[in-house]
Amino acid sequence: MKPELYLADLEAKPAALAELAGTLETGDPFAGIPAGVRRVLFLGMGSSRYAARVAALRLRAAGVDAVAEYASASLSYPASPDTLVVAISATGGSRETLDAVERHHGRSFVLALTNKPGSAVTEGADLVVPMVAGEERGGVSCRTFQHTIALLLALGGRLTGRAGTAGGFDRDVPALLRRTAEATADLLDRRGEWLEPAADLLDGPHGVYAIAPAERLSSAEQSALMVREGPRRAADACETGDWAHVDVYLTKTLDYRAILFPGSRYDEQAMDWIRRRGSTVLTVGGELPGAKASVRYRHDDDPDVALLTETLVAELVAARWWLAGS
Repeated sequence: MKPELYLADLEAKPAALAELAGTLETGDPFAGIPAGVRRVLFLGMGSSRYAARVAALRLRAAGVDAVAEYASASLSYPASPDTLVVAISATGGSRETLDAVERHHGRSFVLALTNKPGSAVTEGADLVVPMVAGEERGGVSCRTFQHTIALLLALGGRLTGRAGTAGGFDRDVPALLRRTAEATADLLDRRGEWLEPAADLLDGPHGVYAIAPAERLSSAEQSALMVREGPRRAADACETGDWAHVDVYLTKTLDYRAILFPGSRYDEQAMDWIRRRGSTVLTVGGELPGAKASVRYRHDDDPDVALLTETLVAELVAARWWLAGS
């Protein structure tokens, strides 16, 4: 793991997104999924599971029986011919995912979503879908996380047969990826304006916290993971509504500093406590009363663009801290 290569991986995001958009325009990578799927079971660990949980929530909202599970869980749905198992592993070698999917080979339809075709997770799979994220030379899953979400949106569109509006699977995914590339490039191009102030604001003695609505909880989880994995600092994630039940207590005794991704109906509930306790919050993609600062970017009023883009703020902060400490 090398911080300078991790930064280069982040800087390559717009080009990688454009390549994925082109790939999706040339053909549907999910065309091999059979008809009659009754249940979708996502299996993965770490950032793979973060992305899958958002996709499963959207599928349930569309009326599809779907769940994202820890691949390490001993108990799960039984294998069946009408179950679609989506095994997600960027490296293709996550031990827990390989163990979990083994129960389904030959009994469920297994789709392997990976950045390394030919890796262990593809063995015995009925369909292999490449992430098209390119090599992550920094050793950290950043582009693969973004591409996993994008491809799961495309998968959701395939399963629901929808096209139209945002917030579910009703998007032209290649067009969405191009808007995301523009948003990502905007954050990268203007980092000289916002990155140093944001990094200084979040640089406290008690770690960094990330808060996001349930529909984009992956953004908070991935942001916290990047801070832990790169600069090796304490960081954790929380859902916005749940924050008032589990993390509000930290504002009483800690120098509490958080990244908040707006969009929950419970934003104000959290910010009320934050203002009372004098805690420090940086909002990304929107502005809230009481926040110390905000980072905005192109198309940040589009919730699907936000889902695919907003983690870049924490990723770049993590890269800055990591480089400074290396």
